[in-house]
Amino acid sequence: MKRLFSLLPAVAISCAILCPSVARSAETYDLVIYGGTSAAITAAVQAKDMGLSVIIVSPDKHLGGLTSGGLGWTDSGKKEAVGGLSKEFYHRVYLHYKKDSSWRQQKVSEYGNKGQGTRAMDDASQTMWVFEPHVAERIYDNWVKEREIPVVRDEWLDRDGGVTMKDGRITSFKTLSGREYHGRMFMDVTYEGDLMATAGVSYHVGREASATYGEEWNGVQTGVLHHAHYFKVPVDPYKVPGDPSSGLLARISAEDPGAKGAGDHRIQAYCFRMCLTNAEDNRIPFPKPEGYDPEQYELMLRVFDTGWRDHFNKFDPLPNKKTDTNNHGPFSTDNIGYNYEYPDASYEKRREIIAEHELYQMGYMYFLANDPRVPAEVREAMSQWGLPKDEFQDNGGWSHQLYIREARRMVGHYVMTENELLKRKPTPESIGMGSYSMDSHNVQRYVTPEGYVQNEGDIGVSTRGPYQIAFGSVVPKKEECENLLVPVCVSSSHIAFGSIRMEPVFMILGQSATTAAAMALEKGIAVQDVPYAELEKRLLADGQVLVWDEPLPPDHSKKLEGIVVDNEEARKEGTWKMAATIGPWYKRGYEHDNNDKTMKGKMSAVFEAKLPESGEYEVRFAYAASNNRATNVPVTVRHAGGEETVIVNERVKAPFDEITVSLGRFQFEKDSPATVTVSNEGTDGYVLIDAVQWLKK
Repeated sequence: MKRLFSLLPAVAISCAILCPSVARSAETYDLVIYGGTSAAITAAVQAKDMGLSVIIVSPDKHLGGLTSGGLGWTDSGKKEAVGGLSKEFYHRVYLHYKKDSSWRQQKVSEYGNKGQGTRAMDDASQTMWVFEPHVAERIYDNWVKEREIPVVRDEWLDRDGGVTMKDGRITSFKTLSGREYHGRMFMDVTYEGDLMATAGVSYHVGREASATYGEEWNGVQTGVLHHAHYFKVPVDPYKVPGDPSSGLLARISAEDPGAKGAGDHRIQAYCFRMCLTNAEDNRIPFPKPEGYDPEQYELMLRVFDTGWRDHFNKFDPLPNKKTDTNNHGPFSTDNIGYNYEYPDASYEKRREIIAEHELYQMGYMYFLANDPRVPAEVREAMSQWGLPKDEFQDNGGWSHQLYIREARRMVGHYVMTENELLKRKPTPESIGMGSYSMDSHNVQRYVTPEGYVQNEGDIGVSTRGPYQIAFGSVVPKKEECENLLVPVCVSSSHIAFGSIRMEPVFMILGQSATTAAAMALEKGIAVQDVPYAELEKRLLADGQVLVWDEPLPPDHSKKLEGIVVDNEEARKEGTWKMAATIGPWYKRGYEHDNNDKTMKGKMSAVFEAKLPESGEYEVRFAYAASNNRATNVPVTVRHAGGEETVIVNERVKAPFDEITVSLGRFQFEKDSPATVTVSNEGTDGYVLIDAVQWLKK
């Protein structure tokens, strides 16, 4: 199988040498863009449209970054908040799929038109938010050709003193091929922030402490279990179960996870967004990679032993019987803990990290489809899938772009935090909007004090509607550099970046950053000094969305006294769905089953509290009532005297704080288990779980 380890240079060879159409590097450009991501294209197109001379110097061979690298199931958030050239990209996707000739492996009527939180193909806005990787790359390539934008591919920045600066400005940078690129303005659109770092601009790697910016969701998040990417039932981490001296299974860290809220050097996991297909005439069976080691996936077998079977929940459908397949579950495609060195690593070390990720993930897919220890139903179903022959054809069907979810983040003129995203603080000088939830994948996999394996760092918190992104977050501090813009490794905290890092937003920020660069050039000033009123006027004229006029959805969260265990802290069997539609609720929402008759009796949630003292406690159960809820939810309280099951009618509004109903008063002993178990056994509607409250009497 061919591999694109030349993504990072063993010996860098510039394709500019082979491309006489590319202008000589001695020319001084108005704007030099370093990187080939989606932001690079919108930045360059905007530069041309504003009359600037521009060049893209890209270490990548393929344009588009992750958008053309497998992420075809767009993380759009509120699509109405996407404007300008970013929206134009999705319009071009729409035009492509409106042609019958674009549907080769299936009819458009067979596709289903499903997208992430929106219709895939939206005729009203003439946009399409779901696409095959090669379609995205073709759109970017065509965009560049239409504007006659010079692009130099496979050209790598010399990170060892390769940036020349004078009077606080970059004047040029060198690449490993020996070429030098001169410019008046520069832009770093790489996922790694190499130009920014080499220029001496301040940046951060890892998670800030929650106290650094006064945030709740930053720092170590032990005990916080969002989404479905954690071990819902106890799983032994040791090679010989119960014997720590036997050593840990592969892919489990022996390090202490750190104190909750503390900062650390760790970053969220990387993976490849796989494009898979089950179209037999287009399918390449999962290959067995060189160096394959089935012991790397022993932990997956223990997950199977718990009854987990949700592998296909993130096979999100793309046109022509393809998928955008992403991480899902406690052990999956995310290579947790193997990327901490990547942001600051040398090119050679990055090559090693990318190779390790490819070996791990390719081996994982081969393991699931072929290892006889994998449950037969999973193995047989997985064997129906494979890599597409018509995608990533120079790499055997495997993506050329590792998903760099987070690397360096600039500490710039303004730092975006969760406080701006959650509208606790106003955002100055908006240049675009984001709206996806604050989404961090897992950061580490460790052993709990109880001796079980658990994941940490997976966070998903709604921003409650679109939020503004500050102009100051794409420019460095003025004293560090006056002519650099950074619309990808933006100035933001770890958790804020978890939302900003979406590809539509990168395209928005690339365009807006170029507009500011053009104005700075016209006025002969530092980019930080561009008058915002003039910038805002041009951004609006170009179709950017800078404000959100719709009222925010109401915050229906309630505070509860006493000792409270939230649904996200409960141990759950089965796949519960997170929601926050009907209020009120405790904290950020609740979960429910799917009212699927085949799953009745197979789903439960255990709420366990550590009570500080013995005595009598009133136990209350929280839920949000609705007429589609079950009338007969069995809720079992385990107390000092035994167990008692109470039937709760979730169609009736809860009497206490509009959110809780009393299950009764019970005697509990300090340090003894105090648990409440909710089941969907025999229920006649949706079963909802929110929280359990213990009140000392």
